[in-house]
Amino acid sequence: MKLIMWFSFVIWCFFSTNSNASETELVEQFSRASEFSQIKISPTGKYLSAIVPKDGKDALLILDAKTKKPTNVVHFESNAQVGTYEWVNEERVVLAKTYLKGWSDHPLYYGELMAVNADGSRQAYLFGYKGGQQVGSRIKRNTAISATAYIFDPLPENDKYMLVKALPWGNGSSNTSENKQQIYRVDVYKGTRKKIATAPIPYAQFLTDHDGKVRFVSGTNDYVNSQLFYRKDGKWVDTKNLNLDLKEIRPLAFNSDNTGVYILGSEAGKTQGVFLLDINTGTKKLVSRDEVVDPNNIWIDRISKNLYAIEYQNGYPTYEFIDKNDEHSIILKQLLKALPGHQVHLVSQTNDASQLVIKAFNDRNPGDYYVFHSKKKQLEYLVSAKKWLDPELMAEMKPISFTARDGKTIHGYLTLPHGVDHKNLPLVVNPHGGPHGPRDWWGFDSQNQMIASKGAAVLQVNFRGSGGYGLDFEHAGHQKWGTDIQYDIIDATRYVIDQGYVDKDRVCIVGGSFGGYSALQSPIIEPDMFKCAIGFAGVYDLELMFNKGDIPGRRAGKRYLTKVLGKDEKVLQQMSPSHNTDKLKTNLLLVHGGEDERAPIEQLEALEADLKKHNYPYKKLVMDDEGHGFYNDAHRAKYYQQMLGFLQENLRL
Repeated sequence: MKLIMWFSFVIWCFFSTNSNASETELVEQFSRASEFSQIKISPTGKYLSAIVPKDGKDALLILDAKTKKPTNVVHFESNAQVGTYEWVNEERVVLAKTYLKGWSDHPLYYGELMAVNADGSRQAYLFGYKGGQQVGSRIKRNTAISATAYIFDPLPENDKYMLVKALPWGNGSSNTSENKQQIYRVDVYKGTRKKIATAPIPYAQFLTDHDGKVRFVSGTNDYVNSQLFYRKDGKWVDTKNLNLDLKEIRPLAFNSDNTGVYILGSEAGKTQGVFLLDINTGTKKLVSRDEVVDPNNIWIDRISKNLYAIEYQNGYPTYEFIDKNDEHSIILKQLLKALPGHQVHLVSQTNDASQLVIKAFNDRNPGDYYVFHSKKKQLEYLVSAKKWLDPELMAEMKPISFTARDGKTIHGYLTLPHGVDHKNLPLVVNPHGGPHGPRDWWGFDSQNQMIASKGAAVLQVNFRGSGGYGLDFEHAGHQKWGTDIQYDIIDATRYVIDQGYVDKDRVCIVGGSFGGYSALQSPIIEPDMFKCAIGFAGVYDLELMFNKGDIPGRRAGKRYLTKVLGKDEKVLQQMSPSHNTDKLKTNLLLVHGGEDERAPIEQLEALEADLKKHNYPYKKLVMDDEGHGFYNDAHRAKYYQQMLGFLQENLRL
């Protein structure tokens, strides 16, 4: 029996994706969020759980694993909803409480953690600024704390306590986010807490050993450079004294006897590697590194805390098994063989690993969930993330690579529509956001699949400056936002045209955030290449970034902007679309959220002012109550409708 049959409030309306679907149906299919997320199993396998929609908000559904009948539904009244959650013992769940505000459809999190038993009993307010001082006689009271809490370590073998990472609130200054994070041991029933450690550096990432003791922490002061500290005699010690010669350094896991720690780091600008650091001698040994890409997932057993595999994605995803005898490595190999053409992730497990929730996905399948019974070697199907989409009718996502004009190798992906000849296709170029840190990945992408369903190819480019290809590659994009990065996007477009995939007279560019910037800047550089452009939540005035938005509100943010953009006003203006619209020839659609804090509405207004100055025509869609990206399904559908209409008009789809 499937999860979707177990819960009456889930609205189910499946469509089979096909060429006969109406435009409205097509948009609804691809704009609709997954019905199920965060599917987990309890520590002994007695319960299954998932986040599901209820009355337009997220709720937590808990089921008896054998009967598949609900034991409890956790949902909040008014504008509150369930965020992330963890099983902290066999009967108890701790969850984050988030809020939907009228001026923003994005959930807002104020750091509150709640707890409840699987049967709905023993509700408690564990951590937060209210301290349990809310209505409801069954809510436990504890001391209020002005901090934003995140579940750090559920301590799966400890039924009473968990570890919480908390970011203290400041005094209202613009630099409150740089307050040092703290680790608390919290009673999962009463909410009483004890502070265990305070980070010596902002933006901390802690690591506990096999005994649950906080031993390492990394962080950054500028989003670019990182530092690693270890705990000795109750104090933090900077590992710079060990002369590790690593950047982007982060602790991952301890070895089996707690004498060594696996760390992630970049050596001499290369791609990130996993090293084993001997705590006693300070020496390091390279365990794994790919010459082209950084690791994209480090797989660690949540019970033993053993690092058993590293996932890389140089084109298609692959695993390198560090501990080939670990039962998780063996299970993964079995599942990859049993589910050909899919990547497999182990997303949750019982403490003894006898049952594991797995997700199998690929470029055409957004994800199927199963319970794998490891002793019987049996797969039990649970549910699909988007059952209404038929993977057989979805488009292929093909890895590509080419040589840029300066000789640098650039990688990317080309999504090719299903059921048509892959020659002289219309093309939509879709540059990713960031630009530093993010990259494009192989996997299912709803927007790209929607565009491909209309017969167009979609190009994604991991241009220089993208994360995931080593520090040298990422830093090569610093202060090159409007030049070398755009040249990579333009060269990628020429590459797929030269390969015969694309009709050079039917090319548009569509991007969000930094991709929205690129959607304007690339046509400014190559005005005859792009028939149309859609800028979504874009940054259009680089000087304005130093004064508006959420980045300059932090000291680390200002240092970051200076590092990646520079402060030469003339150069910033030359790289800003808002100062160069006179060079445009392409048709424009501009889309923005009125409550966008990352790329505030002033960015759109600056671009509009220059467009109007040159009497340049454009279309516009502004969602007053959306932020940096459309969270609401209805808003996303409205945007997709506008997008498809604009692309059809310009590309003759």
